[in-house]
Amino acid sequence: MPRRLSRKIQVGVVGIGGGLPVSIQSMTNTDTRDTAATLAQIERLHSAGCQLIRCAVPDLEAARALYPITEASPIPVIADIHFDYRLAIAAIDNRAAAIRLNPGNIDNPEHVRLVAEHALRYDIPIRVGANSGSLRPSVIRRMISKGMSHDDAIAEALVQSALEECAMLEKYGVSAIKVALKSSSVPVTVAAYRKFASRTDYPLHIGVTEAGTPGRGVVKSAVGIGSLLLDGIGDTLRVSLTADPVEEVIAGRRILEACGLRDASPEIVSCPTCGRTEVDLIGLANRVEDLVTELKAAGYVIRLHKIAVMGCAVNGPGEARDADLGIAGSKAGKVVIFRFGEVVGAFDPEAGFEYFKAEILKNSSAEPLA
Repeated sequence: MPRRLSRKIQVGVVGIGGGLPVSIQSMTNTDTRDTAATLAQIERLHSAGCQLIRCAVPDLEAARALYPITEASPIPVIADIHFDYRLAIAAIDNRAAAIRLNPGNIDNPEHVRLVAEHALRYDIPIRVGANSGSLRPSVIRRMISKGMSHDDAIAEALVQSALEECAMLEKYGVSAIKVALKSSSVPVTVAAYRKFASRTDYPLHIGVTEAGTPGRGVVKSAVGIGSLLLDGIGDTLRVSLTADPVEEVIAGRRILEACGLRDASPEIVSCPTCGRTEVDLIGLANRVEDLVTELKAAGYVIRLHKIAVMGCAVNGPGEARDADLGIAGSKAGKVVIFRFGEVVGAFDPEAGFEYFKAEILKNSSAEPLA
């Protein structure tokens, strides 16, 4: 699909914008001052597919802790700054690969100037992270007075807030800028990003903030982030969940796969349950997903385009005949293994799963394909 062509910036070793692939970001929920715990979590996130990580910097001790974290982290570390511009300067001194500023609480021109000059000195980008929860009420009231609905007013206020901060940074010489315009409302978030994307070429970090627990948050994020990605909008993303951050990374990867922006390698399909189901389909599907996730996390490249997990012979070798490899329920408590609609054999469930696993491994390699 055509993608919005944004300006290219560099966050550590990760290139962003300019048509480069969309990167997955998350945020640590450890105490940044606990460097061992923070690094352990970053390693877990990196193994799950995270490419950029943000760490909270609530005080000077946390800013100083960034130095050993950035030295050992396998991925670029972004410092999350609120209220105190001096923490941004300290984070830059301690080798943050980028900083995030919230224009809702750091908008004093002199403070922005000092941060901008420091970022230029170290040649790092700044992310302007506008958030609907920190917008000034007077700005929203001004938009409503112009005849806008409440949601349109918030979307436009997000855009204006980000534009004003970007203009200040540009005035002080910073052009390596990434922007986020987040709300907990999906329609407001999507509207704000569409407005901003049509007016600038800044790379965009997309996501729905405060999306909630996985059951609700993944749906809201998939709708919001997916809508923008299908519009060609977005250069980095975060799925914000009240959960282990690893779940954010997995959800982000799946959203990119569903939008056709990342190869699923392989795509896993499974049928809904029905009265014909002749196997513990839910347990089997979860087991196959876990197996593929573990293999990919271990560095395996799976050379199968599609894997099918089906409940019966009707949906197995029949409807899933385009699958490179499939497993389906069968009569008498057996499972059948099939390739492109042709049955390989019938097995007891455990023996069938082991055969299925061996077939996946047979079509995998521990080294990336050339």
